[in-house]
Amino acid sequence: MRNDPFSRSSQQGPRRGGLFGNVRWLVLLAFAGYAAFYWFSNRSVDPYTGESVLIDSTLDVDQEKALGLQAYQEILAQERPLDPNAQVSRDVREIAQRLIAKVDVVETALAEEHGLKPGHFSRGFDWEVNVIQSDQANAFCLPGGKMAVYTGLVPVAQTRDAMAVVMGHEIAHALLRHGAQRMAQQKLTQIGQMAGAASGMDPQQQQMVMAAMGYGYLLPYARSHETQADEVGLMLAAAACFDPREAVPLWERMGQASGGQAPPEFSSTHPNPGTRIQNLQALMPKAMEYRQRYCESAGAPATQ
Repeated sequence: MRNDPFSRSSQQGPRRGGLFGNVRWLVLLAFAGYAAFYWFSNRSVDPYTGESVLIDSTLDVDQEKALGLQAYQEILAQERPLDPNAQVSRDVREIAQRLIAKVDVVETALAEEHGLKPGHFSRGFDWEVNVIQSDQANAFCLPGGKMAVYTGLVPVAQTRDAMAVVMGHEIAHALLRHGAQRMAQQKLTQIGQMAGAASGMDPQQQQMVMAAMGYGYLLPYARSHETQADEVGLMLAAAACFDPREAVPLWERMGQASGGQAPPEFSSTHPNPGTRIQNLQALMPKAMEYRQRYCESAGAPATQ
């Protein structure tokens, strides 16, 4: 009689079960318990969004600022900042000063909308902005208020209002502590990886689990960060007397500048341009209200 190659009984020896299977589940349960403990013991409510966020409670303001400063110094050592007296440097610094001057006002207004008190976490920031010579249409703001704008962004932005929208968005990432949230996410991911390895999962199974975690949790979470930064940044720009309506044509130009090469939204850390523009259009009445309420001359903290 021909042996059935798919039969489990004909050629396989005794299956490992019992104790081995129980140990695997015990390992997974132990790691799941630790992950749950870490998740619930490090939750806090963000005053800008009113949402519960995951930030490691052992990471204090000074540590976060130190990490941002270290990364900033490394970038400036590799890149080429423009002369701070160059016209574009002065323009960018003036935009930054106007935005920074409205941080407390916008945080207080958004916190009150959610029935919360502002934390004013950014009052300890040492703000600094540089312009970097590069073809990249990009900008960033690291924890602690260390900012940079690439010269490649200037022709895409075209106007000071549009530049303020981009810079407000980047400042918002720092205000919302998105860097600290990503660090906490990475720790949870590492816990998952250790659980898979310790429980005896083969590499292919571990890869499948991590891919599912990425598409189902990590990437949507990253896109939510971008949407949050869009809203807070738009309110900052409006409160600082810039025209928030420039956000829509700006992102249209950003989409054109990318040549339509953006990946599908489900596999990206950023919303696609169409989704982003729809969200900004929905926020525009609120942004115009902020402009009417908070746009007035105000002093600004010094930026280096």
